[in-house]
Amino acid sequence: MQSKDPKWWKEAVVYQVYPRSFKDSNGDGIGDLQGIISKLDYIKSLGIDVVWLNPIFKSPNADNGYDISDYKSIMDDFGTMDDFDGLLRGLHERNIKLILDLVVNHSSDEHEWFKRSRSSRDDPYHDYYHWWPAEKGKPPYRWSVFDVNANAWQYDATTDAYYLHYFAVKQPDLKWENPRLRQEVYDMMHYWFKKGIDGFRMDVISVISKDIDYPVISKEILDKEYDGFWPNYYAKGPHLHDYLQEMNREVLSHYNIMTVAEGWGVLQEDVLKFVDAGRKELDMLYHFEGMDIRHFPVTNGTHDPKYDLVAFKEVYTKWDKIFAEKGWGTIYLGNHDQSRMVSRWGNDDPQFRELSSKMLSTFLLTMRGTVYYYAGDELGMTSIKFDRIEDYQDIGTINTYQRIEAEHGDVMAFLEDQKIYSRDNGRAAFQWDGSLHAGFTNGKPWLKVNPDHKIVNAATQESDQGSVLNYFRKLVQLRRQNKTLVYGKYSLLDKDNPKVYAYTREDGEKKLLILLNFSSVNATTDTRMNISNAKILLSNYNNKRLTNTNKTVELRPYEALICEL
Repeated sequence: MQSKDPKWWKEAVVYQVYPRSFKDSNGDGIGDLQGIISKLDYIKSLGIDVVWLNPIFKSPNADNGYDISDYKSIMDDFGTMDDFDGLLRGLHERNIKLILDLVVNHSSDEHEWFKRSRSSRDDPYHDYYHWWPAEKGKPPYRWSVFDVNANAWQYDATTDAYYLHYFAVKQPDLKWENPRLRQEVYDMMHYWFKKGIDGFRMDVISVISKDIDYPVISKEILDKEYDGFWPNYYAKGPHLHDYLQEMNREVLSHYNIMTVAEGWGVLQEDVLKFVDAGRKELDMLYHFEGMDIRHFPVTNGTHDPKYDLVAFKEVYTKWDKIFAEKGWGTIYLGNHDQSRMVSRWGNDDPQFRELSSKMLSTFLLTMRGTVYYYAGDELGMTSIKFDRIEDYQDIGTINTYQRIEAEHGDVMAFLEDQKIYSRDNGRAAFQWDGSLHAGFTNGKPWLKVNPDHKIVNAATQESDQGSVLNYFRKLVQLRRQNKTLVYGKYSLLDKDNPKVYAYTREDGEKKLLILLNFSSVNATTDTRMNISNAKILLSNYNNKRLTNTNKTVELRPYEALICEL
């Protein structure tokens, strides 16, 4: 075993629930807490250990809840604090833990702190946010993720100053350099831990520290975008790790909880600063390098993945190596900010959707690191792929479209690109059954429902032992029964194979071989080991087989095999 310090959160499978899209209980077209409560037995049946719930706090919804106006109240769309207490109680009764999103790089501009902050430069809350007085001229440029003009500074007439917002204009950045602000955050965290939650997923926590001298960033660095200013300026604030260590001392160390950082912009050489247990900061971090693998156009008429599998393998192998001796990693292929797993990394053509979905789930549940699994992927739900900008609700897609349109760019090419990358692809309603609106709501859903819900839904798959859903359940149980899949050493095989991802997981007592065909055609892989006595533990084909000649294995399209050697 590589880990000398087993923890419950290392062995957990985390199931992410996007509340707005999971289940609507009152017919307003928006998922809510009572809707989740009504499906707790379904969640329990999956065998998962932890639910990560996206933001449910009071918010005007400029960015679907990631713009918080009151950290200690529940958004009206989602219900009441009594509803939350009932959800937490219901999960704990089923031995499932709950983690919430901690969104403290920014708040809503409708938060009382910001209302006070922009009321006067003399107000004590003015220093809770980043301001640049207009008499100093325009502030040095900073890029904004969601701003129509890609500018992170917004002029405010009342104070005759600019405020900083790395994200939407309605998401002003909190000033962590102010110790009073940090104490407010810690008090809020204590509030939720005392309620009984089991941890936080920390939204863009890597960018909370700013260089408040706001140095000019050269055009050369700015032109590199994510390879330039994001990792070297945004995610490397001068006091970032001071704040995280203080947070650990003040809050985290007092509870038996789990923490995971959204590591946007964090370089490989910096990740252990966050998660090395000896530093006393956070437990885990999830990276974006896998998600940053770009797709390219299909030119051969196939439905194979439109990305480089060798590069894909290289990314996940490098990140596994980082945590081989210290810290702990995570593994995921989809969430509320990404397209559906099977559409982006597998093959959502009807012929291959189920097979490739099962294959991708096999990858996730057999890699080292805590598994984060997005609700709906256990059904093989696909990206919705809108053709019209009017159908999108994602602020990122809408504002970028407006900017491209204003610059007379190619908006049609952008819309085509969004069929892969828009966040709305993963936000369409959970498909409970084949009825109108997929059993999600009796009203008009806030986002259009995927038309394929008549075929892809939980009700249809529940009784089918060969379904994507029931395969996922088998995978979860197999991982639970085989700690080798949690803590065992990972070794990549046949690394330059463009179609097959093969690797072993082993500890002192057991060695497992995982074989995954990422293509729509038969493919072979050279394992370079004697596998004549290998035992198949799980396959995504009904007729299990291990077709091999000496050390070479032939795999069928999107075949997944877990074998014990």
